[in-house]
Amino acid sequence: MPGQTNAERGREVRGRLLTAARELIAEVGWSGVSTRVLAERAGVRYGLVHYHFESLQALLRQATLEAMADMLDGTAALLGDAANPADGVDAMLSELDRYNGSDPASLLFIEGYLAATRDDELHARMGELVARFRTALTASFADAGHRSPDAAARLVMAVFDGFILHKGLDPELTGARIAPLLRTLTGPAPTALPAAATPAEPNGAQR
Repeated sequence: MPGQTNAERGREVRGRLLTAARELIAEVGWSGVSTRVLAERAGVRYGLVHYHFESLQALLRQATLEAMADMLDGTAALLGDAANPADGVDAMLSELDRYNGSDPASLLFIEGYLAATRDDELHARMGELVARFRTALTASFADAGHRSPDAAARLVMAVFDGFILHKGLDPELTGARIAPLLRTLTGPAPTALPAAATPAEPNGAQR
């Protein structure tokens, strides 16, 4: 655009490339994205792809990681705003109900998970994002008095991943259907009840 500096133009082109990458990964799959098709979608010259990114793989990796970080940060904010972890889990499930398993965001993340099995750098950086989210979730459970906060956090994250995958196959699956069970699993452990007193025999002797 007229009046833009070189730095501003560079940021705009990078942004368009990243957006195009996210769209195409969801549409044609990770391995279906080519440099030429991506440049055409972004509306930039072919050579600019490798000017701004060291490789097509690096671009796809960055596009996926940024989207995943935004999603996890937004989800963590819901947890932070909740009165307790169980309410936070409810809020996160409601947010996940926006995805149906076959929407662009769901497909992008599914493709990213698959690509991470073949890309060590993507695997490591996705692992860092997941670990950061799990740390926040674990701390929330610990503060609320859960007896196994780390295990609870890992369980919730596994349920969330499975929830997105299965929604594509089961249209009746909703957050409301599984929220009560998750609340039970993520709430603080009940306080142990005191042992009942042994009733006395009528003559005062103990049973």
